[in-house]
Amino acid sequence: METSLKNRVFNYIPPAMIAAVLLFWAYGPEELLANPWTMIIISPLIVVVILLLEQINERHAGWRMNRQEFVADLYYNVLGATLIAWLVKAMAEDPLLSIKASLGITTQWAAALPWLAQVMLVVTVHEFGQYWMHRLMHNWTPFWLTHAPHHHITQLNGSKGWVGNPIELFLISLSVIALFDLKDTAIFAAYSVTGVISTFAHANVRADPPIWYSFFFTTIRNHSLHHSTDYESTRCNYGNSLILLDRIFGTYREGEGILVGQDDRRRLSIWEQTVFPFQPLIDRYKARRASAGRAGDDQNGPAATA
Repeated sequence: METSLKNRVFNYIPPAMIAAVLLFWAYGPEELLANPWTMIIISPLIVVVILLLEQINERHAGWRMNRQEFVADLYYNVLGATLIAWLVKAMAEDPLLSIKASLGITTQWAAALPWLAQVMLVVTVHEFGQYWMHRLMHNWTPFWLTHAPHHHITQLNGSKGWVGNPIELFLISLSVIALFDLKDTAIFAAYSVTGVISTFAHANVRADPPIWYSFFFTTIRNHSLHHSTDYESTRCNYGNSLILLDRIFGTYREGEGILVGQDDRRRLSIWEQTVFPFQPLIDRYKARRASAGRAGDDQNGPAATA
């Protein structure tokens, strides 16, 4: 009875955390809301809280964090919050803002929306782009090569969302939110909400939220199936946070995965994940060099014998 009650409580933690971040960005102290460091702190704080929840109510012992996983995950989370974030701002958001200003584009209708509607707009637009980028990565080889390292992870936990090739991390972070005139707190609230959902969607936490939650939002059940070892299971449940998009576009599939990974389920090193998209070219280059070396040996062999 105690375990059953514990699980029931954990089932409501994901929606409770979403409510908590919304309340904070809607009614928090002005000095905190206006501080640019607040969002920088909240994002990793969400991950830390969920990692702690994994210690209290673990989903699968095989997904348990170890030192090697912790170090690798930390590297990718820092990479995402620093270099990737800077590249997205410099190469995507700032150019979009410049184009918007030069063309005189305004979206006052967005600014006039109620605050919660602005949050929903950001979540929907951002997730719509991520959904189709994710599908593209599974359906076109050049993009799959950037995304495949994320599918080579052999366990799921709350810090796995940022694990992947840097090119993929950049591509999946792109959005057109900069084109909309919205309150900063609405944008930050939206990213906090998707942060909670997507972190739980990778987390080793025994939490199965209510049906109304799982109808709209991605859960670990949906996403673990997407990370399954068989090819067909990876071609479903693309929504990073909004599983509703899979329901709308016909890519939703019911089920749950336990064994996750690709090929022989060997965990790739950081270096292997970094060079993965270029590995076919590297292998081709090595093969040519080896072939040229053998041809040279064949030519020199008879002459040397003579």
